[in-house]
Amino acid sequence: MKSYIEQLWDVRDTLNKESLKEPEIKKAILDTIDDLDRGRIRLAYKEHLDWNINFWIKKAIILYLKMAEDYMTTNGTHKFYDNIPLKFDNWDHLKFATAGIRILAGTSVRKGAFIDKGSIIKSSFIEIGVYIDESSIIEYNCSIGVGAQIGKNCHIEANVGIEGNYSITTKPTIIEDNVIIGAKSQIGNEVKVGEGSILEMGCLIDKKTPIVDEKVGRTYYGVVPPNSLAKPVFRDGRYMISISELPTSLK
Repeated sequence: MKSYIEQLWDVRDTLNKESLKEPEIKKAILDTIDDLDRGRIRLAYKEHLDWNINFWIKKAIILYLKMAEDYMTTNGTHKFYDNIPLKFDNWDHLKFATAGIRILAGTSVRKGAFIDKGSIIKSSFIEIGVYIDESSIIEYNCSIGVGAQIGKNCHIEANVGIEGNYSITTKPTIIEDNVIIGAKSQIGNEVKVGEGSILEMGCLIDKKTPIVDEKVGRTYYGVVPPNSLAKPVFRDGRYMISISELPTSLK
């Protein structure tokens, strides 16, 4: 699959909406999206301490968007016009029960996003390529962007935005296991929030935001170290994120 997607990527300028009707192309692209949807493959995975990116999967997503036809669908109340189906189209009680997830009213999840058992999504928007691991909670009015990776036992509080985009050169935003992200925070493209960290309400972090550990005199960019307590501050008229080691009582 990977090698064929790479071949298609090399000739992407010749592909159009008619191309997806060709059986071999249709199978490669749709099977990749279906595997993403079922959690059989993912855009990024952790190996030891490093995260590896499957860029070929992002290429498949981009090709899918290029070739898929727009169509109208409905959830029974609202109409949608898009070229990516909603994940839960045609799901019944048994399928939800088997998946072991809860999806509250007002939630939209595009096909190609995976949500693992025990997770709860409350009135939020989840993009294609997103991976939400076991027992995580996404609160009201959150937006989880293309390809973002959310770990186990995370709590994403209300009105949080986690960015993602379709650029092939952009790595996915990564939220590791056991992270709490406070309400109204915004986490930018390619930022990684380390395992066990807590971000207070209103943290705005992108790749250029200084993340300062004043105790040790070190500044990070694009990475919140594991087990950090992070809060937004202004120092000398400059916005930054101040981090400290998470108190034992919160670990």
